[in-house]
Amino acid sequence: MRTIETAALTLEPLLVRHAGEMFAVLSDPAIYEYENEPPASIAALQARYAALESRRSPDGAEHWLNWIIRLPGGAAIGYVQATVRGGGRALIAYELGSAWWGRGLARRAVEAIIDELVAGYGVHRLAAVLKETNLRSRRLLERLGFELASAAEHRRRGVEAGELLMEREAADA
Repeated sequence: MRTIETAALTLEPLLVRHAGEMFAVLSDPAIYEYENEPPASIAALQARYAALESRRSPDGAEHWLNWIIRLPGGAAIGYVQATVRGGGRALIAYELGSAWWGRGLARRAVEAIIDELVAGYGVHRLAAVLKETNLRSRRLLERLGFELASAAEHRRRGVEAGELLMEREAADA
């Protein structure tokens, strides 16, 4: 896993030592209007990051790729992640502090990891799951070429009620 440099951002591989600065970013209550809840403590975040640093699921079947999103001055503003599965498939996710919403930064970060997934991990099919009420995230994914998966695919993949599965071919990048 490598650091990814773009004109607007640096995506730095996530490490345990990033827990303190990421705790501040992830403590933004606006993030949790649609998703989960903030980390309980820096120690809890360190424990989670320690597991992610392996870059592999416990059974070795998945690559766990997690990057901190940094501005040119070095400030951490969120993260992007990908779970790379067999058959050239990956599930992506992202989270930015609300101060950075609406600036195109999430789009740039997701575009950068899509390029990395295609070039470095042989990914050709991408997916993302989001809350159906999260219109901001849905619009972002649509701008990136993701489309709503069929009802049958939602059922097959076990997508929970109130969530949407969006997919795209990586070749559309």
